[in-house]
Amino acid sequence: MRHVSDHERRDRLARRHALAPSHRAPDPASATRAVVVLHATEPATVHLSLQARVDGLRVADVDRALYDDRSLVRQLAMRRTMFVFPRDLLPAAWGSAAARTAAAERARLLKDVRAAGVAADGEEWLRARQDEVRAALAAEPGGLTSLEVRARVPGLEVRINGGTVWAAGRVLGQLGAAAEIVRGPNLLHWRQSRPRWRLAQEWLGGPPTPLDAPAGYAELVRRWLHRFGPGTESDLVWWLGATKGAVRAALAEVGAVEVGTDAAEAAYLLPDDLEPEPSVAPWAALLPVLDPTVMGWKQRAFYLGEHQPVLFDRNGNAGTTAWWAGRVVGCWVQDEDGAVEVRLIEDVGAEGRAALGSEAARLTDWLEGQRVGTVYPSPAMRADPGDLAYAVVRA
Repeated sequence: MRHVSDHERRDRLARRHALAPSHRAPDPASATRAVVVLHATEPATVHLSLQARVDGLRVADVDRALYDDRSLVRQLAMRRTMFVFPRDLLPAAWGSAAARTAAAERARLLKDVRAAGVAADGEEWLRARQDEVRAALAAEPGGLTSLEVRARVPGLEVRINGGTVWAAGRVLGQLGAAAEIVRGPNLLHWRQSRPRWRLAQEWLGGPPTPLDAPAGYAELVRRWLHRFGPGTESDLVWWLGATKGAVRAALAEVGAVEVGTDAAEAAYLLPDDLEPEPSVAPWAALLPVLDPTVMGWKQRAFYLGEHQPVLFDRNGNAGTTAWWAGRVVGCWVQDEDGAVEVRLIEDVGAEGRAALGSEAARLTDWLEGQRVGTVYPSPAMRADPGDLAYAVVRA
């Protein structure tokens, strides 16, 4: 049986995730494909994940891909999480992970509508509101924000979930998961989100037909294994937010081959991807909150070691991370002037400190003094620098 060591796994992610400087991607679409999809729960993560993987990237380059070329598209999908997908991967998601999320969201919404006393017939109420939303968007080619949709669809001006949540966001989110509408142009800064909703047909110019669920899951698993493999069944169940049955069927469909790793659980690679990965010289990277590399596996010991308690919050959300030679060795924050500083939680030696300092300078220059906030700070990000066991590296 082919054995893939932790060291080789780190070499694979260095090259395939476009993280090592000599293997960075040429453009935003290529960088997104390098990690299958980008996390987009926080708007800034999209730009910062791409900045780490593309030399010379400008904010305008990302915006062009999202809003002009539309080669990248925001889509609610796996685990009810917002992602940015390469456009050609959307049909696979629409028929599988996004469809699963859309169905679950619809069921929860109907239950909450009935429980809140909004309507006795939740199905009829939701169908009417969705028809009104579609009509409102069709009448406004430039799209509408959530507030503008609420103004044009008075029936959405109700609260559900114990009176705490407006129905408009839930209805728009469910239609988005179902690929009927999409998040179009953002009206705010790249660090914040206020999209104009558009009909998917208009925004994507006649979107392709979704794949059926088995084919969709198989395509997602194929791309994930190529970029994240070797991976385990539990990694894929978690990443996809799918059932074990769906994952096992997809692994069979792509002809996944079982391989050994330094961990105990069986792992898999694609059948045409069994050759040893060439070594990669030591490299440094600074990744944002919820970066897809950090969040790509359920079992993270080969790159995270024992650091999860200080670099993730209690709900399993990753804060910023600092990488050296394929391992997470700390986090990064910004000082009062917006300069990036790296907080190390283990010793990386002089070479590692110098490389991380260079990455801190690169990111500081790119941010141009703009501060990036987050609702997912890790304990290490919140800590007093004086409490850290190792050095703070500044740009």
